[in-house]
Amino acid sequence: MEQDHKQPKVRRGRAANTNASGRFEPLARVDMDDGWDLLADLPPLKTEIALEAARHIITRNTSPDIPFDRSINPYRGCEHGCIYCFARPTHAYMGLSPGLDFETKLFAKPNAAKLLRAELMKPGYKAKPIAIGTNTDPYQPIEKTQQIMRGILEVLAELKHPVLITTKSAMVARDIDILELMAKEKLVHVSLSITTLDKRLARAMEPRASTPTRRLAAIEALSAAGVPTSVGASPMIPALNDHELEAILQAAHKAGATGATYILLRMPLEVRDIFKSWLVEHYPGRYRHVLSVLRSMRGGADYDARWGKRMEGTGPFAQVLAKRFKLVTERLGMRTKKPNLRCDRFLGHAATRAQLDLFGQETSSPETQTGAS
Repeated sequence: MEQDHKQPKVRRGRAANTNASGRFEPLARVDMDDGWDLLADLPPLKTEIALEAARHIITRNTSPDIPFDRSINPYRGCEHGCIYCFARPTHAYMGLSPGLDFETKLFAKPNAAKLLRAELMKPGYKAKPIAIGTNTDPYQPIEKTQQIMRGILEVLAELKHPVLITTKSAMVARDIDILELMAKEKLVHVSLSITTLDKRLARAMEPRASTPTRRLAAIEALSAAGVPTSVGASPMIPALNDHELEAILQAAHKAGATGATYILLRMPLEVRDIFKSWLVEHYPGRYRHVLSVLRSMRGGADYDARWGKRMEGTGPFAQVLAKRFKLVTERLGMRTKKPNLRCDRFLGHAATRAQLDLFGQETSSPETQTGAS
């Protein structure tokens, strides 16, 4: 039995080396070479896009360790293919594998902007920052043709609704014309995720995301346009990229980032085996050390999903990482709290109703009714 990592040409530009069935499937799917066909002759994996007729677009959450209560996901799956992505398990809900399927079988929501406008205009809706990019990247490669994120931003800008954007793509600079206008009214904040400055590691770990150099250039362009920008040094993986924490923050600060965050590697559900398989393929000599240190930060387990613990971990190594982050951000003067965006500028149903009421009061004033001069 041979896994997909024996097919480099087939998987070119992909991170996962497995496409095991999702946890909800009654039958397991395993790739195997029976000797009759040459794996090298198989065609490369192509990205497939299916259109999803979504019924609503704003997702709510009540997680106590997440600094927002609503988000938007323009796409399901992500072509960036980041091997550590904690959103991979969500593909199992579609009957697909969190492995290669997550990177190659994508779902786009072309009616996202229309749905968003309708939901924002509902009576009783109260504006709070909407987070975009916290699950799958809104600026992944297919956004070039789909332009769903662009449409969402146009609605948010028109209605003056605050938004928090997280991305690994330099494509975010494409929308500077909208972001710049929103920034002037304190309606937007952009976070560029930079996991490593090592191009080789980035190519293996995040095969279709923008290079670290291009992400830094995007921070510089956004900052020059007056768009508040931060860097997410995430995830930090012990014995693999954690030694770069200071360098990442310093490079981002030099490019214009004024804020910073970090998250420890998370391996929920299928991510655990997908990441381990990747680690064996690309960094076999570090496999035991990476997992040993990580487990010491997770109470002896591969992952600890408890609120308040899953992002930073526990134990001496976690404390040292947190201390390092604190020292460098304080030295650079980088903000570590969530940004304050304006919610009082929102032009939703309530504002529209108030304008109509005001207009009605003016046209029905006593002076108008009696014709008094």
